Amino acid sequence: MKPKLLKVPRTPTHSFSVREDRDPFINNRWHYHAEVELIFFHQGSGTQFVGDHIKRFQSGDIILVGSNLPHYWRYDDACFSERDTHPVHSTVIHFSENFWGETFLELPETKPIRNLLEKARRGILVCAREEEKIPVQVEKIRQAEGVGRITALIECLSTFAGSDQLQLLSSIGFRPDFSESENDRINAIYDYTFRHFTQKIYLDQVAAIAGLVPNSFCRYFKSRTGKTYTQFLTEIRIGHACKLLIDNRISIKQLCYESGFSNFTCFHKNFRLLTGKTPQLYQKEHRIG
Repeated sequence: MKPKLLKVPRTPTHSFSVREDRDPFINNRWHYHAEVELIFFHQGSGTQFVGDHIKRFQSGDIILVGSNLPHYWRYDDACFSERDTHPVHSTVIHFSENFWGETFLELPETKPIRNLLEKARRGILVCAREEEKIPVQVEKIRQAEGVGRITALIECLSTFAGSDQLQLLSSIGFRPDFSESENDRINAIYDYTFRHFTQKIYLDQVAAIAGLVPNSFCRYFKSRTGKTYTQFLTEIRIGHACKLLIDNRISIKQLCYESGFSNFTCFHKNFRLLTGKTPQLYQKEHRIG
C-alpha cells in the first residue's frame, strides 16, 4: 500500500501526545507515522484498516498500532450526519518507541513492554469489556501531568502486555511500501469502493479511477495489498453486513442485498468464510451480548 506520512505534533512541555477526537474526518485516510498509536474508541463505529487487515471497529475497541504500520479508520456514514445522531469520540495517544531513552526497553523489567511493541508492528486489538483496566488507565494518562503522565502510560502498556485477550491484526508477512507518489491513487480506490460497494462495481470502472486498464489494475492492487480487489470488496461488504446484523432492523436476506451481494448463497458462503460463523449465529451472539 502507499500510505500518507503524517507528522504527529508534540508540545515542548510533553514527551508524547494525548488528544480527544470527536471529528469523524480526523486522519480519515490511509496513513502511517513513526510514533506508536494507542486509540480507544468511546463512541462510533466503522471499518478499520490496519496493514492488510480489514475489520469492523466499534465502541469499546482499543487498538495499538506499531511504528510505521499503515492504518485507516473510516467511520460509518451515519457518523457524518449533520444531525449528530451518531457521535464519535476517541482518545488517541502517540509516543515514540524510545521517548523514554535508548536503553529503557533493554531493562529486564520492561521486557513485556518491549515484546508488546514488537507485536504492535502488526497491530493489536483488545476490547474494553475484556480488559476493563485499560480504559481507566487511558483516562489517567489523559488527565495526568509531569512524571505521572509517563508512569500512567507504562502502567497501561504493562496491562496491555499482560492480557491474554490480544488479537493480532495484520498478517506476519505484511511489508508496507512508503512511496508517497502512490498515496492519492490508493485513497481514490478506497473512496470509490466505499461510495459504491452496495452496488455492482465493474472492474473497468475502478481501474479507471486508478488510471489503469483492468489487467494492470489487478496486478497493481494484488502487489500492494496481498489480496485481489474482489477479496477486498468482499471484506468491505461483509463488514457492512455485520453492522446491519447488529442493528437488527432488516431481515438477513434483505441485508444480503443491502450489502452489495446479488446472490444469497454467495453471501452466506463468504460470511461464514470471513467470520467463522453463519449470519444467524453472528446476530444471535450479539443479541446475547
